[in-house]
Amino acid sequence: MYGCPFLMTSDVGTMSLRPVEAARLRDYLLKGGFLWVDDFWGSRSWAQWAGEIAKVLPPSEYPIKDLPLDHSVFKTMFHINEIPQISNIHFWRWSGGATTSERGPDSEVPHFRGIMDEHGRLMVAMTHNTDIQDAWEREGEDPRFFERFSPDGYQLGVNVVLYAMSH
Repeated sequence: MYGCPFLMTSDVGTMSLRPVEAARLRDYLLKGGFLWVDDFWGSRSWAQWAGEIAKVLPPSEYPIKDLPLDHSVFKTMFHINEIPQISNIHFWRWSGGATTSERGPDSEVPHFRGIMDEHGRLMVAMTHNTDIQDAWEREGEDPRFFERFSPDGYQLGVNVVLYAMSH
């Protein structure tokens, strides 16, 4: 893990960190590492993840904050004006493209939250109620899905990677 400046994980709504894993992740992050968590939906998944990341970075020291759209992560290369809600391609097809909220009213609003270190460096990025990665993974499967979601997904993804590698 220490050889990687950037980590990404998804579907953390069922994650359970052992104490040794939490300690190592904390050490990694406080030494300059970056973690992006994506593709977890609804209040139950959020509560599970918030409990797990609290084992790593106690909220009394490292609170989770909704990042405002004027944060530099949203301006690194592309100017992001809203957090895109990108559903799983299978859910999108199942709904006929009518909705992107995979958990109904419990996941209607996408969030970009973060945890900063003591110097204000974003060290944990959390995209909740959205699946940014699906915008990159599904290019060849459905041109309609690609055209609708990939531009926003790639722009946000490029910004996050550039931010992580330069801060």
